[in-house]
Amino acid sequence: MSHALNDTRPPGSLRGATLPKWFPWAVAGASAALGYGVSAAAGLHSDIQWALIAALLFVGGSFAVSAKVEGRRQARDRTATSLVWVAFLLAVIPLASLTWETVKRGIEVLDGYFLTHSMGVVADTEPGGGIYHALLGTLEQVGLATAISVPVGVLTAIYLVEYGRGRLAKAVTFFVDVMTGIPSIVAGLFVLSLWILILGMGYSGFAGAMALSILMIPVVVRSTEEMLKLVPNELREASLALGVPKWRTILKVVLPTSVGGITTGVMLAIARITGETAPVLLLVWGTNFINANPFQDPQASLPMYIYLQYTNGSEAAYDRAWAAALTLIAFIMILNLVARGIARWKSPKTGR
Repeated sequence: MSHALNDTRPPGSLRGATLPKWFPWAVAGASAALGYGVSAAAGLHSDIQWALIAALLFVGGSFAVSAKVEGRRQARDRTATSLVWVAFLLAVIPLASLTWETVKRGIEVLDGYFLTHSMGVVADTEPGGGIYHALLGTLEQVGLATAISVPVGVLTAIYLVEYGRGRLAKAVTFFVDVMTGIPSIVAGLFVLSLWILILGMGYSGFAGAMALSILMIPVVVRSTEEMLKLVPNELREASLALGVPKWRTILKVVLPTSVGGITTGVMLAIARITGETAPVLLLVWGTNFINANPFQDPQASLPMYIYLQYTNGSEAAYDRAWAAALTLIAFIMILNLVARGIARWKSPKTGR
């Protein structure tokens, strides 16, 4: 009798009662309003606090209403969905806030003059100047690191996937895993002790590029290895069955098939090292003048420029630091967009 009274299904329907599609939005709006009211009544002035209260009310309210109307099974499903949305917002809101603050502060100084001039004739406490010397240094250092690490990383991945057997392959895999977790300061100290202190070479952009390549190689190896494993073995077997040597099969079949994913991994590795400061601080130092020779004398870079300008403490230096940070973010974003474009362009075409 009680079961019949609680049954909200229409006669002849095999489907239980469901909440409307606008229900999550209504609960989200009500939770936000209640969270703001509770935080105001409790005297909480932090936006983070009332947002967390609203998130708890959203999850709890969704579960309570759904359990009453749709049953506990559907309520658990809605709770899991609510937790996913809350986690997503917790990740996106700080990122969006950081991006907005960087754009708002950096756009005040960022212009053509800022990108084409250096700090050679401007004091750090004075307005003006630019990041041309730092941008040039970053491009050269990252380019050298890429030229060192990409051939080593790709060839290592080819060995592990196509040839690697036995103890040597296991040892290489182990050391690649170890290198993946090496802090950037350790890579900088290694190059500092070997290149500068033992061999007696001076501070230069090339020294920083070597440290950056140490950080980049394991990323390239791992991404390339995974892309090569995705190539179907049938393609290799078909090529070998035609009498094509293995090295030529790798060069003409395996690599072209996976070149999109390999390029994406390389671009992501470049984006990972572009913002490193510790190796540059130890090995490259910094200068306010343009040094186009990465193999001699200290050289500027964008991460080092941002650090030095922000530690200067003047208002003009703060503005230049924010503008340089915006330039660095734009540079990394362009790299990621290029990687996605190349991956889509080089991905295997599907069709009839």
